[in-house]
Formats: sequence, structure tokens, C-alpha cells
Amino acid sequence: MKTITAFHFGVILASGIIAATPSQSSAAEIKIENAATKETRFDAIVSADGSGTHATVQDAIAAAQENSPIPFRILIKPGTYKGQFMVSKSKRNMQLFGEDAEKTILTYPFNVNEPQTDAPYQFNPGVVVVGDDFYAENLAIENTSGDHGQALALRVDNDRAVFNHCRILGWQDTLMVNNGRHYFTNCFIAGRVDFIYGSATAVFDHCEIHSKDGGHVTAASTPQDHPFGFVFMDCKLTGDPKPWVNPAGVPANTNSAPKADLGRPWRPYASVTYLNCEMGDHIKPTGWNNWGKPTNELTARYAEYKSTGPGANPAARFKWTRQLTKEEAEKITVESVLGGSDTWNPAQP
Repeated sequence: MKTITAFHFGVILASGIIAATPSQSSAAEIKIENAATKETRFDAIVSADGSGTHATVQDAIAAAQENSPIPFRILIKPGTYKGQFMVSKSKRNMQLFGEDAEKTILTYPFNVNEPQTDAPYQFNPGVVVVGDDFYAENLAIENTSGDHGQALALRVDNDRAVFNHCRILGWQDTLMVNNGRHYFTNCFIAGRVDFIYGSATAVFDHCEIHSKDGGHVTAASTPQDHPFGFVFMDCKLTGDPKPWVNPAGVPANTNSAPKADLGRPWRPYASVTYLNCEMGDHIKPTGWNNWGKPTNELTARYAEYKSTGPGANPAARFKWTRQLTKEEAEKITVESVLGGSDTWNPAQP
């Protein structure tokens, strides 16, 4: 039997217990024994076949109280849900749960040049999160536009977002973490060019970062006064073993297996750190990229600690990047990166 405790904000642990400050919810503790009782812990249920409280994700989001002080929990039944989905600024404490990240899919087929409204959200993302204290679990969020320009699956503009066991899929600019502080744990994130980018502070904890046909993993635009941008902890970096074949059947590169770098600075003070990460042989020996601007080498903050695997090559890394000491690495924790003035620590049991 799995016990789930209602919470103000927290992380599903391997034990099945959600640990965090209890919310004001009357359903403080609900024991889950079967699918029917499981549904009682949610405020809305989305199902395309009409068996839930709502047929679309956006309708369920709209049903939430404005600026709610407690979580509004939405269960999304397995299925493919097409469209652009917006969690607006007034929809605080929104929580979206899928039952299976392989089968519960939020999908969007358009790129930045194909807005579907007269007043599109910047860069035309598939899912936009602006309301603070957002949580998502067991969902796939994808952009299927393809490898032909910016095509965002997910844009995060709020503060304190957690993504747990999610699949975030695309090609260029898959994930934009644009503002605030965010925590990704046990996620699978895939793309090719700059597919994790933005100015936010974000921790990626035990995630798989998959490069499709080489490219650039990150494009951080960290403000100069922010000590951290993107921090990857105990992640696995994987890549396509063969060149991607385009729809016409032509490989993008027939000379060698596609190679990727760990990041290039979208803005001069980009900050990206990899701690104890396993890197596949798709990572270039030099590791990084200066975006064609030698001046970025004077300001970009790129570092690694104990990278392993065939893509780990400290001796060959560009000299303007750093290999951290044990003492430096031990100071970089989820709490020290994301804490802020409110001491937020989404990984705390």
C-alpha cells in the first residue's frame, strides 16, 4: 500500500511518500489501493474519453482558484493532448500528474515562426508555466515541429517549479528555463541545438540528457550577479550513435558519429556546472563552445567535477573552463543553488 500525504509543495520520493509542509487540504492523508480511490486525491481529472471532470488540460487548469494558497491537483489520464497549454501567473500551486510519462503526452507541432494566435507568447512554446510553485510528474511534454529552427516544448517563467519523472522532448530550444529557480529530477530531456537554455537557476538531478544528432546541450544566459545558472548533478549524458536521417532519407553527417558540446554562452556570464555526471562518447573532447566569441572565454562560468565515461576528458577541455576541487564541489548542493531568501529546498525529505 502506498501512502500519499497532501502537501503545499514537495517531491515524490522513491518510498512513495510526498515529504513537505502539509497544506490546508482536508484530505491530509489518503491511502491508495486501486485506481478508483486514487482519483479521490485530485481536484480535477482530465480524460479525452469524457470519463473525467474535464476533456482538456486547459479547461482543468482554468477550474483552479485564482492565487490559491494550497495545491490544485490535476490527474491527466493516458492519452495524447494536443495544443498550447498555459499556466498563467494567477494559477499558483498548480500540480499536474500523469499516470505514465510514456503514455501521457502534451504535444505541440509548431515552431517559433508558426504562431497560432494573433498575440502569441514569446517564442511560441507548447507549454508555458508562469504561476509560482508549479509541480509536474509522469508527463511527456513534446514539440514535434522537427529539426528546423526554434521549437519550444516547455517554457518556465515562474519561481519554484519542480518536474519529476517527466520527458521533455524536442530539437532546438526544447526547454527554456527563463526566470526563477527550478528543480528537475529523474527526467529525460532530449534535443539538439541549445535544448536547455535561458537565464534561470535550475538543478537537474539524476536526469538523462540526450543529444539528438550532436549539437549543443546548453545555452545559458545567466545574469552576472547570479552565482549559479544550470547545475547538473549525477546526470547521464547520452547521444545518438548514428547521424540522424532527415525525412528525405539523407543522413545529416556521414563522416562520423554526431558530436555535441556541453554548452555555449547565450550571454557572456553563462554559468553551467556538471557534478559527477556520466558522459557518452558523443561529447567533444574540448567539452565546450565559446559561440564564436573569444571574449566569452573571459566571462563564461563553465565547470565540471568528476565527470566519468568516454566523454569525460579533463586534460583536453578548453583551458578557459574549470575542473572544480573537492572542496568547491561539496559546497554546491540543491539547497545552496536554489535556496534563495526563502531557503527553498525541493529535494529535502
